[in-house]
Amino acid sequence: MKNFVLNKYLISEFLKSFVNIILIFVALGLIMNLFEEINFFREFNVNIAIPIGLSLMIIPSMLVSIMPFIIFLSSMLVFIKLKNNRDLLAIKILGYSNTKFLLIFSSTAFFLGILTLSAINPLTSAMVKSYVDIKGKYDVYKNHLASITSNGIWIKEKIGTSTHIIKADALNIDKLTNVSIYKFDEGNVLFERVNAETADISDSKWVAKNVSKYKFGDENSKENFETLVIDSNYDEVKLNSIYSNLDTISFYKLIRNKDELIRKGYNPLLLEEKKHFYLSLPFFLILMVCLAGMFTLNNNDKKQNNYYILLSIIACVVIFYLKNFSTALGATERIPLLISVWAPVIILSLFCSVGVLQIYDK
Repeated sequence: MKNFVLNKYLISEFLKSFVNIILIFVALGLIMNLFEEINFFREFNVNIAIPIGLSLMIIPSMLVSIMPFIIFLSSMLVFIKLKNNRDLLAIKILGYSNTKFLLIFSSTAFFLGILTLSAINPLTSAMVKSYVDIKGKYDVYKNHLASITSNGIWIKEKIGTSTHIIKADALNIDKLTNVSIYKFDEGNVLFERVNAETADISDSKWVAKNVSKYKFGDENSKENFETLVIDSNYDEVKLNSIYSNLDTISFYKLIRNKDELIRKGYNPLLLEEKKHFYLSLPFFLILMVCLAGMFTLNNNDKKQNNYYILLSIIACVVIFYLKNFSTALGATERIPLLISVWAPVIILSLFCSVGVLQIYDK
């Protein structure tokens, strides 16, 4: 019963620190992102509620991305709080060791990681998708007029005085398959349709093959072409940018529908990297708790708190830099993908295991 009460107290203190850090990052994210959204909408006559709403929609996804850093700061905060009010010493007298503290907080962090992947991540992915869709209604440039749906790839673009609606089943590297192009005049009247088996989109002049062109108007006609050059505002680079924001794909969807996402044109390498990022997240959270404990539980002197906070934040920034660098090497196939994602976790595990042994008897 005594252990249950103490465990409950420690977990509640950890969660309080976690919520406080979350609120701080939400406030900072809102301020920083709001300026960007206001700058984007300065040419549109919109209410301030739209930039604020969009900022609130994108912030949860940002929080998931920096969850290890949030857990690290939460752990630092709760350890320092327990040290300063002497609770840490009092609980140790009751038989708790440093490793017991780390075990309790690490288990809580692991649970938060599982909760993030299973319940929170699907919501944040849906919010990012809505963010992209809403913002795309106002963006008349770049990739926001192109989208991926369950029915394939859809593009809306303006060429000269006509508007083109393009539908394709999938994008395979630099080729669209089963392409249909509907051309409308300034009065939104359909005057031409082009069907093609494939279209090479290496540049903005698409090379379509096995083409059927239908013209509508006073005299309907049909022409067949083996190849046909089609002007477009899009090329391989611009169209592939649709697939760059993998935050719109939840962990559940990535595991369940990976083959379907690949057929739609998503890069298999990036999908695999994102999957292992999600899988490694709970373990990375555990290591960040251990890292925070190494910096705070080694010394009971309150005067050292500021020094340890500064040193630990620098160490954390270095860890994240190395982790991102390793991931970039994997994405560019300089090193195997699995190694690029899991090597930082393994290295940090070895480092933390040595640190945990050092504080075991303290």
